[in-house]
Amino acid sequence: YAAAVKWYRLAAAQGDAPAQSNLGAMYHNGEGVPQDYAEAVKWYRLAAEQGLAGGQYNLALMYDEGQGVPINDAEAVKWYRLAAAQGHAKAQNNLGLMYGNGEGVPLNNIKAYMWWALAKAQGNEKAAESLDIVAERMTAADISEAQRLASEMWEKIND
Repeated sequence: YAAAVKWYRLAAAQGDAPAQSNLGAMYHNGEGVPQDYAEAVKWYRLAAEQGLAGGQYNLALMYDEGQGVPINDAEAVKWYRLAAAQGHAKAQNNLGLMYGNGEGVPLNNIKAYMWWALAKAQGNEKAAESLDIVAERMTAADISEAQRLASEMWEKIND
């Protein structure tokens, strides 16, 4: 791990977003460096601000779980949304959870369904389970609207 940290640090200092995100993960998990959530946030943020979906997802998780930063559902939603819009299935699942629970956004079963449908389409099993549960609370018209929105988002992601 120490060698990985060395090389990630060199690439990250040159602005390489994947290296920044990977260095964040090393600090997050305490691999090759002492575990330091604040330092992980620093590196995830640099990668996220460059548009790297993995960095955005990991930064969202830090806000969602209050690791290295205070819990902030609105910030978590912001970063999950950016990663989800790039097709990041775990971000889509977690964004579905935020909408399904009304955390950081108003509770919205249609949007929750939409994000879970997108994540399920990529094989995310947690999203598939959540999709079945939320569908029981929705009307046929709500499900149809959610499916339409999911289809539109799928087209944007894969355009």
